Amino acid sequence: MIFDNLQCKDQTNQANQAVRLSLDCKATVSLGNYSRGGKTRGDTRANDHDMGAKEKYIPCGLVDEDSGQLYLEFGSSAKTSDFIVDVLEHWWSKLSPATQKELKRIQLKVDNGPESSGVRTQFLKRIVAWVDRIGKPLQLLYYPPYHSKYNPIERCWGILEQHWNGARLTDVETMLAWAQSMTWKGQSPTIVLNRATYQTGITLTKKEMAPIEERLERNPLLPKWDILIRPA
Repeated sequence: MIFDNLQCKDQTNQANQAVRLSLDCKATVSLGNYSRGGKTRGDTRANDHDMGAKEKYIPCGLVDEDSGQLYLEFGSSAKTSDFIVDVLEHWWSKLSPATQKELKRIQLKVDNGPESSGVRTQFLKRIVAWVDRIGKPLQLLYYPPYHSKYNPIERCWGILEQHWNGARLTDVETMLAWAQSMTWKGQSPTIVLNRATYQTGITLTKKEMAPIEERLERNPLLPKWDILIRPA
């Protein structure tokens, strides 16, 4: 039922000329003299595991399914609801005012991870606030557990992994340069480094969540998997 609903809403939103986005985070990237699961490029040697790497980054990606435009942000703190919504906000801020004005509706496909699920209070609070700020309706569509591989952004992660497999990502500049040099549908991605520090474990009480929940138009058959949010 979840996949049938995804397909139906996907077709409806495409017909209504909504921007169709797919968002997710990739596994943490450890920086250092590591072979990253492949033969090290060149004649140098590299470690086959991270040996307690001290510098790590969390890639979060957003891809426009129709235009193929890919936005990648590398966070140096923690994978949290705030980090994920900040990525969405930063992507929006890089659009031209004309493009922002033209967009009528946003569809966002995400997996059901703990930081962005349909019951994660801090995530929903931030999303509602963002919708009010940009003045555009947003529809959250979730994939069922263990099926995040169907989320379009996962294909971008696969290309990135193949692209830098065997490369020694010894520092942040090298990591960003490798990410910048990949292509998705013939286009280079937008790359951003996020140095913000994020607090983990933020949750809202039922009382704090009540006015936010009133803003969520949950699909009665799939209340955790299909949520429409309209601007106030």
